Amino acid sequence: MELSKLDKTPVALAIALGDPAGIGMEVTLKALGDPAVLERCSVTLVGDRALLHHTYAQLVARQPHLEATLAHPDTLSVVEVPVTQTQRQQVMLGCGNAASGDISFRALQGAIALAQSGQVQGVVTAPISKSAWHTAGHFYPGQTELLAEQAGVTQFGMMFVARSPHTEWMLRTLLATTHIPLRQVCDTLSPDLMTRKLDLLVQTLTQDFGISSPRIAVAGLNPHSGEQGLLGHEEQDWLCDWVKDMGDRHSRIHLIGPVPPDTLWVAPGQAWFGTVPKPIAHDAYLALYHDQGLIPVKLMAFDCAVNTTIGLPFVRTSPDHGTAFDIAGAGVADASSMTMAVRVAIDLAHHRTEQIPSQAALHP
Repeated sequence: MELSKLDKTPVALAIALGDPAGIGMEVTLKALGDPAVLERCSVTLVGDRALLHHTYAQLVARQPHLEATLAHPDTLSVVEVPVTQTQRQQVMLGCGNAASGDISFRALQGAIALAQSGQVQGVVTAPISKSAWHTAGHFYPGQTELLAEQAGVTQFGMMFVARSPHTEWMLRTLLATTHIPLRQVCDTLSPDLMTRKLDLLVQTLTQDFGISSPRIAVAGLNPHSGEQGLLGHEEQDWLCDWVKDMGDRHSRIHLIGPVPPDTLWVAPGQAWFGTVPKPIAHDAYLALYHDQGLIPVKLMAFDCAVNTTIGLPFVRTSPDHGTAFDIAGAGVADASSMTMAVRVAIDLAHHRTEQIPSQAALHP
């Protein structure tokens, strides 16, 4: 797809290299080995240069053919984070620990600092290990919560974006609740929380995607959306009324729901795979809990979905996969999602800068 004139303006991005015991450095080097990616952005890596060189050398030793496709660390700008020699020696590929957790935590802090100082327009984050963070004494549910805290925002959300390689249709899924146990979901959900998430979603669709009158589908919580209270009472108690009230409040959006969770994803699947001529898919989907949204996202778009934090004063994207400790250092990690995370960050940054009133400008 030909890039527009706007798309040719380089965007400044920081990439936090993630847990050095995982595949973050590998997928970053692979993504930045694509010349087309670097034509559209200037990248500053945040992490430990010595570990980056070590990872590069190990990858080339195990898979010599990768030398032609990996970005060489010497050609990349790196902002170093404080790492002791002891920590560096304790990092073991495939095994997250306190040392790797602390390094990845500091890398994210460094990337956030670059964004807050205006040196970069967006942050792309390689995967971290939450358990390694906790072992290192950094007690956050994930990167999203640290980003929000450091940015000083209280209203934020986790949205997943992917463009279908089959049809070019774009899937956007926002989670109302994120990393909490399933038994806590009912107690956490409320009209106030849902209103804050919907407001963020509408703002993001306008600001970052250029969709001024979005069509949004809201998931039900219970099987068959409660079946009139027979299979759960949340829909009857407040969710149905909330959807109606929000539809009246947001006159420029088309809101439907609560859609039974087992049928909500039929139209997105049809739009993604092109199985029907004109599927009735929506611009965005508001899922009520983690797996309700992410099982269909990963089923359709496991290798190309991107996690983006909405509500921040800067763009943040991340590949939609973990540290993959089981294959770290083997040279076989798929960099598609990291490449997509960089491309989406570029396009979202362009939208924020120029306020393009068209989703056609998004070319991940």
